[in-house]
Amino acid sequence: MLEEVERWLSRRSWAAAERPLDRMLAAKHRTGTTVSVVLPALDEEATVGAIVATVRRELMTDAVPLVDELVVVDSGSRDRTAEVAAEAGARVVHRDAILPRVPALPGKGEVLWRSLLVTSGDIVCFVDADLRDFDAGFVSGIVGPLLTDPDVAFVKAMYDRPFLDGADALLSDGADAPLPNADIREGAGGGPGGSALQGGRVTELVARPLLNLHWPQLAGVVQPLGGEYAARRSLLERLPFPVGYGVELALLVDSLHTVGLDALAQVDVGVRKHRHQDGQALGRMAAAIYRTAQSRLARGHLVRPELTQFERGEHGFVPRTYAVDTEERPPMREIEEYAVHRAA
Repeated sequence: MLEEVERWLSRRSWAAAERPLDRMLAAKHRTGTTVSVVLPALDEEATVGAIVATVRRELMTDAVPLVDELVVVDSGSRDRTAEVAAEAGARVVHRDAILPRVPALPGKGEVLWRSLLVTSGDIVCFVDADLRDFDAGFVSGIVGPLLTDPDVAFVKAMYDRPFLDGADALLSDGADAPLPNADIREGAGGGPGGSALQGGRVTELVARPLLNLHWPQLAGVVQPLGGEYAARRSLLERLPFPVGYGVELALLVDSLHTVGLDALAQVDVGVRKHRHQDGQALGRMAAAIYRTAQSRLARGHLVRPELTQFERGEHGFVPRTYAVDTEERPPMREIEEYAVHRAA
Protein backbone atom coordinates (compact mmCIF):
# COMPACT_ATOMS: atom_id res chain seq x y z
CA MET A 1 0.00 0.00 0.00
CA LEU A 2 1.25 3.48 -0.85
CA GLU A 3 2.48 5.61 2.04
CA GLU A 4 0.01 8.24 0.88
CA VAL A 5 -2.82 5.77 1.37
CA GLU A 6 -1.61 4.74 4.81
CA ARG A 7 -1.63 8.41 5.83
CA TRP A 8 -5.10 8.79 4.33
CA LEU A 9 -6.40 5.83 6.32
CA SER A 10 -5.22 7.39 9.57
CA ARG A 11 -6.61 10.84 8.71
CA ARG A 12 -9.78 10.13 6.75
CA SER A 13 -11.24 6.91 8.24
CA TRP A 14 -13.56 7.39 11.18
CA ALA A 15 -16.23 5.65 13.21
CA ALA A 16 -19.73 7.12 13.20
CA ALA A 17 -19.61 7.61 16.98
CA GLU A 18 -16.70 10.03 16.67
CA ARG A 19 -19.14 12.78 15.65
CA PRO A 20 -22.04 13.11 18.11
CA LEU A 21 -25.29 14.50 16.77
CA ASP A 22 -25.00 17.72 18.78
CA ARG A 23 -21.65 18.48 17.14
CA MET A 24 -23.09 17.86 13.67
CA LEU A 25 -26.17 19.97 14.38
CA ALA A 26 -24.05 22.84 15.66
CA ALA A 27 -21.91 22.75 12.51
CA LYS A 28 -25.02 22.55 10.31
CA HIS A 29 -26.56 25.56 12.05
CA ARG A 30 -23.33 27.56 11.93
CA THR A 31 -22.75 27.01 8.20
CA GLY A 32 -26.37 26.94 7.04
CA THR A 33 -25.71 23.69 5.18
CA THR A 34 -28.74 21.71 4.01
CA VAL A 35 -28.92 17.92 3.66
CA SER A 36 -30.91 15.79 1.22
CA VAL A 37 -31.30 12.02 1.52
CA VAL A 38 -32.12 10.06 -1.65
CA LEU A 39 -33.31 6.46 -1.78
CA PRO A 40 -33.25 4.94 -5.29
CA ALA A 41 -35.92 2.25 -5.26
CA LEU A 42 -37.15 -0.57 -7.47
CA ASP A 43 -39.56 -3.10 -5.96
CA GLU A 44 -38.47 -2.48 -2.36
CA GLU A 45 -41.85 -2.39 -0.57
CA ALA A 46 -40.56 -4.79 2.12
CA THR A 47 -37.81 -2.45 3.33
CA VAL A 48 -38.23 1.12 2.07
CA GLY A 49 -40.91 2.07 4.61
CA ALA A 50 -38.80 1.19 7.64
CA ILE A 51 -35.84 3.16 6.27
CA VAL A 52 -37.94 6.24 5.61
CA ALA A 53 -39.63 6.01 9.00
CA THR A 54 -36.30 5.70 10.81
CA VAL A 55 -34.78 8.72 9.08
CA ARG A 56 -37.86 10.83 9.77
CA ARG A 57 -38.14 9.72 13.40
CA GLU A 58 -34.47 10.15 14.30
CA LEU A 59 -33.06 12.78 11.97
CA MET A 60 -35.97 15.01 10.86
CA THR A 61 -37.51 16.25 14.10
CA ASP A 62 -37.55 19.64 15.80
CA ALA A 63 -35.00 18.30 18.27
CA VAL A 64 -32.75 16.70 15.60
CA PRO A 65 -33.18 18.57 12.29
CA LEU A 66 -30.19 16.96 10.59
CA VAL A 67 -31.95 16.00 7.34
CA ASP A 68 -33.90 18.66 5.44
CA GLU A 69 -35.52 16.54 2.74
CA LEU A 70 -36.04 12.83 2.12
CA VAL A 71 -36.79 11.73 -1.43
CA VAL A 72 -37.51 8.26 -2.78
CA VAL A 73 -36.98 8.04 -6.54
CA ASP A 74 -39.00 5.11 -7.86
CA SER A 75 -37.57 3.66 -11.05
CA GLY A 76 -40.65 1.71 -12.16
CA SER A 77 -41.61 -0.53 -9.26
CA ARG A 78 -44.29 -3.12 -9.89
CA ASP A 79 -45.10 -3.49 -6.20
CA ARG A 80 -46.24 -0.94 -3.58
CA THR A 81 -42.83 0.70 -3.13
CA ALA A 82 -44.11 4.20 -3.93
CA GLU A 83 -47.18 3.90 -1.71
CA VAL A 84 -45.24 2.45 1.23
CA ALA A 85 -42.57 5.15 0.99
CA ALA A 86 -45.14 7.93 0.83
CA GLU A 87 -47.10 6.52 3.76
CA ALA A 88 -43.88 6.46 5.80
CA GLY A 89 -43.30 10.15 5.09
CA ALA A 90 -41.02 10.39 2.04
CA ARG A 91 -41.55 12.58 -0.97
CA VAL A 92 -41.82 10.09 -3.83
CA VAL A 93 -40.88 11.03 -7.38
CA HIS A 94 -41.01 8.70 -10.35
CA ARG A 95 -37.84 8.53 -12.41
CA ASP A 96 -39.70 9.21 -15.67
CA ALA A 97 -41.21 12.42 -14.30
CA ILE A 98 -37.75 13.96 -13.89
CA LEU A 99 -36.29 15.63 -16.98
CA PRO A 100 -38.96 14.13 -19.29
CA ARG A 101 -37.33 15.51 -22.46
CA VAL A 102 -34.53 12.94 -21.96
CA PRO A 103 -35.98 9.40 -22.20
CA ALA A 104 -35.03 7.45 -19.09
CA LEU A 105 -32.75 4.45 -19.28
CA PRO A 106 -32.89 1.52 -16.84
CA GLY A 107 -30.29 1.48 -14.11
CA LYS A 108 -29.40 2.78 -10.68
CA GLY A 109 -27.01 5.43 -11.96
CA GLU A 110 -29.79 6.94 -14.04
CA VAL A 111 -31.90 7.38 -10.91
CA LEU A 112 -29.09 8.92 -8.89
CA TRP A 113 -28.27 11.36 -11.69
CA ARG A 114 -31.88 12.47 -12.07
CA SER A 115 -32.28 12.85 -8.31
CA LEU A 116 -30.06 15.93 -8.41
CA LEU A 117 -32.86 17.70 -10.27
CA VAL A 118 -35.48 17.06 -7.58
CA THR A 119 -33.40 17.75 -4.49
CA SER A 120 -31.91 20.97 -3.16
CA GLY A 121 -29.52 20.03 -0.33
CA ASP A 122 -25.93 21.25 -0.29
CA ILE A 123 -25.06 17.70 0.78
CA VAL A 124 -26.68 14.74 -0.99
CA CYS A 125 -26.72 11.39 0.80
CA PHE A 126 -27.56 8.22 -1.15
CA VAL A 127 -28.92 5.16 0.68
CA ASP A 128 -29.98 1.87 -0.92
CA ALA A 129 -33.64 1.06 -0.31
CA ASP A 130 -33.15 -2.68 0.32
CA LEU A 131 -31.37 -2.40 3.70
CA ARG A 132 -32.74 -4.48 6.57
CA ASP A 133 -32.45 -3.57 10.26
CA PHE A 134 -31.63 -0.04 9.13
CA ASP A 135 -29.89 2.31 11.55
CA ALA A 136 -30.01 6.11 11.21
CA GLY A 137 -26.25 6.13 11.70
CA PHE A 138 -25.93 5.10 8.05
CA VAL A 139 -27.04 8.64 7.24
CA SER A 140 -25.66 10.70 10.11
CA GLY A 141 -22.35 8.82 10.04
CA ILE A 142 -21.50 9.67 6.44
CA VAL A 143 -23.01 13.15 6.48
CA GLY A 144 -21.04 14.10 9.61
CA PRO A 145 -17.60 14.69 8.04
CA LEU A 146 -19.14 16.87 5.33
CA LEU A 147 -20.78 19.06 7.99
CA THR A 148 -17.78 19.37 10.28
CA ASP A 149 -14.82 19.37 7.86
CA PRO A 150 -14.93 21.78 4.90
CA ASP A 151 -12.03 19.95 3.23
CA VAL A 152 -14.04 16.72 2.83
CA ALA A 153 -16.16 16.42 -0.33
CA PHE A 154 -17.10 12.73 -0.66
CA VAL A 155 -17.72 10.12 2.07
CA LYS A 156 -18.30 6.38 1.70
CA ALA A 157 -19.82 4.15 4.35
CA MET A 158 -17.82 1.12 5.45
CA TYR A 159 -19.37 -1.76 7.35
CA ASP A 160 -19.38 -5.46 8.15
CA ARG A 161 -21.41 -7.74 5.89
CA PRO A 162 -22.43 -10.67 8.11
CA PHE A 163 -22.41 -14.23 6.87
CA LEU A 164 -25.99 -15.43 6.50
CA ASP A 165 -27.41 -18.71 7.67
CA GLY A 166 -30.79 -20.32 8.21
CA ALA A 167 -33.78 -18.36 6.94
CA ASP A 168 -31.69 -15.35 5.97
CA ALA A 169 -29.50 -17.49 3.74
CA LEU A 170 -32.57 -18.97 2.05
CA LEU A 171 -33.95 -15.50 1.41
CA SER A 172 -30.77 -14.28 -0.23
CA ASP A 173 -29.39 -17.49 -1.79
CA GLY A 174 -26.08 -16.36 -0.30
CA ALA A 175 -25.23 -15.19 -3.81
CA ASP A 176 -23.24 -12.18 -2.71
CA ALA A 177 -21.78 -13.81 0.38
CA PRO A 178 -18.88 -11.77 1.75
CA LEU A 179 -15.27 -12.73 1.56
CA PRO A 180 -12.94 -11.95 4.47
CA ASN A 181 -10.89 -8.80 4.29
CA ALA A 182 -8.38 -7.56 6.83
CA ASP A 183 -9.48 -4.81 9.18
CA ILE A 184 -7.92 -1.45 8.42
CA ARG A 185 -7.08 -0.50 11.97
CA GLU A 186 -7.10 -1.99 15.41
CA GLY A 187 -10.51 -2.05 17.03
CA ALA A 188 -12.37 -0.48 14.11
CA GLY A 189 -15.00 -3.19 14.07
CA GLY A 190 -15.93 -2.73 17.69
CA GLY A 191 -15.05 -6.21 18.92
CA PRO A 192 -11.85 -7.46 20.56
CA GLY A 193 -9.08 -6.28 18.28
CA GLY A 194 -11.68 -5.34 15.66
CA SER A 195 -13.80 -7.62 13.48
CA ALA A 196 -13.10 -8.36 9.84
CA LEU A 197 -14.59 -5.87 7.40
CA GLN A 198 -15.99 -7.65 4.38
CA GLY A 199 -16.96 -6.90 0.82
CA GLY A 200 -19.21 -8.81 -1.58
CA ARG A 201 -18.02 -11.03 -4.39
CA VAL A 202 -18.03 -8.32 -7.05
CA THR A 203 -16.08 -6.02 -4.75
CA GLU A 204 -13.41 -8.61 -3.93
CA LEU A 205 -13.11 -10.22 -7.35
CA VAL A 206 -13.54 -7.21 -9.64
CA ALA A 207 -13.62 -3.76 -8.06
CA ARG A 208 -10.85 -4.08 -5.49
CA PRO A 209 -8.31 -5.60 -7.93
CA LEU A 210 -9.14 -2.92 -10.52
CA LEU A 211 -8.70 -0.12 -8.02
CA ASN A 212 -5.48 -1.51 -6.59
CA LEU A 213 -3.96 -2.01 -10.02
CA HIS A 214 -5.10 1.16 -11.77
CA TRP A 215 -6.00 3.64 -9.01
CA PRO A 216 -3.78 2.58 -6.10
CA GLN A 217 -4.66 5.77 -4.22
CA LEU A 218 -8.09 4.19 -3.68
CA ALA A 219 -6.72 0.93 -2.25
CA GLY A 220 -7.76 2.00 1.25
CA VAL A 221 -11.48 2.30 0.44
CA VAL A 222 -13.12 -0.57 2.31
CA GLN A 223 -16.47 -0.66 0.46
CA PRO A 224 -15.91 0.93 -2.96
CA LEU A 225 -19.20 -0.40 -4.36
CA GLY A 226 -21.35 0.31 -1.31
CA GLY A 227 -24.57 2.17 -2.03
CA GLU A 228 -24.37 4.41 1.02
CA TYR A 229 -22.32 7.55 0.46
CA ALA A 230 -22.69 11.31 0.70
CA ALA A 231 -21.11 14.14 -1.23
CA ARG A 232 -21.28 17.85 -1.73
CA ARG A 233 -23.66 18.84 -4.49
CA SER A 234 -20.94 21.11 -5.87
CA LEU A 235 -18.93 17.94 -6.60
CA LEU A 236 -21.72 15.67 -7.82
CA GLU A 237 -22.99 18.20 -10.35
CA ARG A 238 -19.54 18.18 -12.00
CA LEU A 239 -19.37 14.40 -12.50
CA PRO A 240 -20.71 12.15 -15.27
CA PHE A 241 -22.96 9.30 -14.09
CA PRO A 242 -22.96 5.86 -15.74
CA VAL A 243 -26.60 4.84 -15.92
CA GLY A 244 -26.12 1.34 -14.51
CA TYR A 245 -24.11 -0.69 -12.01
CA GLY A 246 -20.87 1.15 -12.73
CA VAL A 247 -22.02 4.35 -11.03
CA GLU A 248 -20.38 3.70 -7.65
CA LEU A 249 -16.97 2.94 -9.13
CA ALA A 250 -17.24 5.88 -11.51
CA LEU A 251 -18.14 8.43 -8.84
CA LEU A 252 -15.31 7.23 -6.63
CA VAL A 253 -12.67 7.33 -9.38
CA ASP A 254 -13.90 10.62 -10.85
CA SER A 255 -14.05 12.23 -7.41
CA LEU A 256 -10.43 11.24 -6.85
CA HIS A 257 -9.43 12.92 -10.10
CA THR A 258 -11.61 15.98 -9.45
CA VAL A 259 -10.91 16.85 -5.80
CA GLY A 260 -7.98 14.61 -4.78
CA LEU A 261 -7.57 11.83 -2.24
CA ASP A 262 -7.57 14.03 0.84
CA ALA A 263 -11.09 15.24 0.02
CA LEU A 264 -12.37 11.63 0.20
CA ALA A 265 -13.23 9.89 3.46
CA GLN A 266 -14.96 6.81 4.88
CA VAL A 267 -16.94 6.15 8.04
CA ASP A 268 -17.57 2.87 9.85
CA VAL A 269 -21.35 2.61 10.32
CA GLY A 270 -21.49 -0.92 11.73
CA VAL A 271 -23.32 -3.76 9.99
CA ARG A 272 -25.11 -3.77 6.63
CA LYS A 273 -27.82 -6.32 5.82
CA HIS A 274 -29.53 -6.28 2.45
CA ARG A 275 -31.14 -8.38 -0.25
CA HIS A 276 -28.48 -10.15 -2.30
CA GLN A 277 -28.39 -10.61 -6.05
CA ASP A 278 -28.21 -14.02 -7.70
CA GLY A 279 -24.99 -15.18 -9.31
CA GLN A 280 -25.88 -14.22 -12.88
CA ALA A 281 -26.98 -10.74 -11.85
CA LEU A 282 -23.60 -10.37 -10.17
CA GLY A 283 -21.94 -11.38 -13.44
CA ARG A 284 -23.74 -8.57 -15.26
CA MET A 285 -22.80 -6.18 -12.49
CA ALA A 286 -19.15 -7.22 -12.75
CA ALA A 287 -19.16 -6.69 -16.52
CA ALA A 288 -20.60 -3.19 -16.16
CA ILE A 289 -18.05 -2.29 -13.49
CA TYR A 290 -15.18 -3.59 -15.57
CA ARG A 291 -16.51 -1.63 -18.53
CA THR A 292 -16.75 1.54 -16.44
CA ALA A 293 -13.15 1.13 -15.36
CA GLN A 294 -12.06 0.43 -18.92
CA SER A 295 -13.73 3.58 -20.23
CA ARG A 296 -11.95 5.67 -17.59
CA LEU A 297 -8.64 4.13 -18.50
CA ALA A 298 -9.10 4.62 -22.23
CA ARG A 299 -11.43 7.65 -22.43
CA GLY A 300 -11.82 6.84 -26.11
CA HIS A 301 -14.43 5.31 -28.39
CA LEU A 302 -15.33 1.78 -27.31
CA VAL A 303 -17.60 -0.72 -29.00
CA ARG A 304 -20.75 -1.44 -27.01
CA PRO A 305 -20.03 -4.83 -25.41
CA GLU A 306 -22.26 -7.77 -24.59
CA LEU A 307 -22.06 -10.48 -21.95
CA THR A 308 -23.25 -14.02 -22.64
CA GLN A 309 -24.26 -16.20 -19.69
CA PHE A 310 -25.71 -19.70 -19.60
CA GLU A 311 -28.77 -21.22 -17.98
CA ARG A 312 -29.74 -24.87 -17.77
CA GLY A 313 -32.68 -25.51 -20.10
CA GLU A 314 -34.77 -28.54 -20.95
CA HIS A 315 -32.30 -29.67 -23.61
CA GLY A 316 -29.03 -28.44 -22.15
CA PHE A 317 -27.39 -25.09 -21.57
CA VAL A 318 -29.11 -22.09 -23.10
CA PRO A 319 -27.09 -18.92 -23.83
CA ARG A 320 -28.53 -15.58 -22.72
CA THR A 321 -26.85 -12.43 -24.01
CA TYR A 322 -27.15 -9.06 -22.28
CA ALA A 323 -25.93 -5.64 -23.27
CA VAL A 324 -23.42 -4.24 -20.77
CA ASP A 325 -24.36 -0.79 -19.47
CA THR A 326 -22.17 1.78 -21.21
CA GLU A 327 -24.32 4.89 -21.37
CA GLU A 328 -23.27 7.81 -19.19
CA ARG A 329 -25.13 10.97 -18.34
CA PRO A 330 -23.18 14.25 -18.56
CA PRO A 331 -22.38 16.36 -15.51
CA MET A 332 -25.66 17.74 -14.21
CA ARG A 333 -24.46 21.34 -14.30
CA GLU A 334 -24.48 21.04 -18.12
CA ILE A 335 -28.24 20.40 -18.13
CA GLU A 336 -30.33 23.52 -18.79
CA GLU A 337 -33.18 22.44 -16.53
CA TYR A 338 -30.79 21.99 -13.63
CA ALA A 339 -29.62 25.60 -13.88
CA VAL A 340 -33.26 26.71 -13.76
CA HIS A 341 -33.94 24.41 -10.80
CA ARG A 342 -30.97 25.76 -8.85
CA ALA A 343 -31.93 29.35 -9.59
CA ALA A 344 -35.50 28.84 -8.38
